[in-house]
Amino acid sequence: MNAKEISLEEKELKPIVDHLNDLLANYHIHYQKLRGCHWNVKGSHFFTLHVKFEELYTNAQLTIDELAERILTIGKSPYSTFTDYIKISKLKEVDTIGMKDTDMVLAIMDDFSKLIEMEREIMTLASKAGDEGTSDLINKFMQFKEKNNWMLRSFVGKN
Repeated sequence: MNAKEISLEEKELKPIVDHLNDLLANYHIHYQKLRGCHWNVKGSHFFTLHVKFEELYTNAQLTIDELAERILTIGKSPYSTFTDYIKISKLKEVDTIGMKDTDMVLAIMDDFSKLIEMEREIMTLASKAGDEGTSDLINKFMQFKEKNNWMLRSFVGKN
């Protein structure tokens, strides 16, 4: 697809696509971390966190798909290998086996903060380029994480 087909300028989309692909890579690491937390959570908060982690990884999976589709919509290709994801991601993998339940929550909160920071950068770039489609999509992702970060902070007593 040509950027002009959706009334955007190619040169302004390049940094947006690069940032979207970076976000996509980070989301894959975040998604797998959430899966590990879901599988390996133990302790007195098991029932609460097991369900919450499933909600969060389900949302991350949908976000990954929407990110890749947005990249395709603006005429580029999304990254699709774990080699790329690990190399590019600012988020780091964690071994959730034996991890304390509240440490899992803190790790997810840290991911949320980093992802929100990346999303704000994308929204700035998209706004400057007149790319409201990307801005709207990213804003939706950011709002979800902001709300859930507040809830997780409350859960661990970090208000």
